[in-house]
Amino acid sequence: MAILKCEGLTKSYGRKTALRNLSLSVEPGRIVGLLGPNGSGKTTLIKIATGLLTATSGTVSIDNNMPGQETKAVVSYLPEITYLNDWMKVSQLVKFFDDFYTDFDSEKAYEMLKNLGIDENESLKSLSKGTKEKVQLILVMARNAKLYLLDEPIGGVDPAARDYILNTIIRNYNPEASVIISTHLISDIEQVLDDVIFLKNGEIALATSVDELRENHNMSVDTYFREVFKC
Repeated sequence: MAILKCEGLTKSYGRKTALRNLSLSVEPGRIVGLLGPNGSGKTTLIKIATGLLTATSGTVSIDNNMPGQETKAVVSYLPEITYLNDWMKVSQLVKFFDDFYTDFDSEKAYEMLKNLGIDENESLKSLSKGTKEKVQLILVMARNAKLYLLDEPIGGVDPAARDYILNTIIRNYNPEASVIISTHLISDIEQVLDDVIFLKNGEIALATSVDELRENHNMSVDTYFREVFKC
């Protein structure tokens, strides 16, 4: 059974259509790249899946439920912007997530913090932008969720830390869960992807496995993206 399924999904903002009659299915145990240029509908799709936005028409289901209280318990969401309270210490944030989410693993969170050299006693406001994003990602990946929705998880992270961040994503999600990663840094994440979904003007330009893309088009995911979108 698909962990995420969209059928005829459309989202309009007045005269602007962000998603247009979009249908897709994501199976459990897959790492999926949600790729496309700015304004292609990536963040809109993720926000509808989290329940932060409501579709104009069409349906979306997660673990066979419509977005709502039931799905919030199985979806771990990383937004593009930092939303955590600056005055809180890292350890307080870990406790907050541990109290709020029944599937949160504080031991796993502290292990990841240690591996990245982040002091649990530091307040968030004292950390750099990149370190704040690392903390937020750690909190998201320390949950034992069924679906992880990551919107630009490595956008503000220095190149030296990107490999560790990607390895953190791979090692710390339930192998029966799925991860959807929206990003512009395709060459950095291509190594971890099982499938790709290319969006263009709110529509699916291509949805396929990475292996099939390479076999059928004889090019990498990054090269295909640059060819299709002329980046």
